[in-house]
Amino acid sequence: MTWHLAQLNVARPMRAVDGPAPELTGFFTLLVPVRALADDAPGFVWQLPLPDGGPVRVPGCGDGRIVVNLSVWESVHALADFVYGPEHAEMICRSREWFVSQREEHAVLWWVPKGHVPDLDEAFERRALLQRRGPSPAAFCFRKIFDPPADPAGFVPSRPRTGPGLCSPMGPVTRAG
Repeated sequence: MTWHLAQLNVARPMRAVDGPAPELTGFFTLLVPVRALADDAPGFVWQLPLPDGGPVRVPGCGDGRIVVNLSVWESVHALADFVYGPEHAEMICRSREWFVSQREEHAVLWWVPKGHVPDLDEAFERRALLQRRGPSPAAFCFRKIFDPPADPAGFVPSRPRTGPGLCSPMGPVTRAG
């Protein structure tokens, strides 16, 4: 079986995104062009579409100010090359201008069978799994990467979302397993 890498990135803007928010102008200016660059990046497979050109918000999650990015890539290297490459660097460098610092880490990675498109329920379940158990083959982060499962039974389908928490791509990258 061939595997792809799914990723969920969660952020909480400094201000609500459902009205005028001058503090977020830089973010909105970069959002669509950076997503278009991702679409053309080597190893890119899919990303959750933007509603009306704005960020994807998650209703019923905290105070409703949670925004997400959910995408699928051919490999960890393809995702890392884009995330830490020049196309995305300004978003990372300026993120403190737009988003509240999180106690929880903000990104979770997991392997999906080629052709599988994760939904937000699946993504939030992986986030909760990472928060509860730490990095594992089912939910990990850039700091502790796991290889794709050798057996198709290693794929766990989506579950209902259960709560907050993610892992961040900070610190040294190590390969586990």
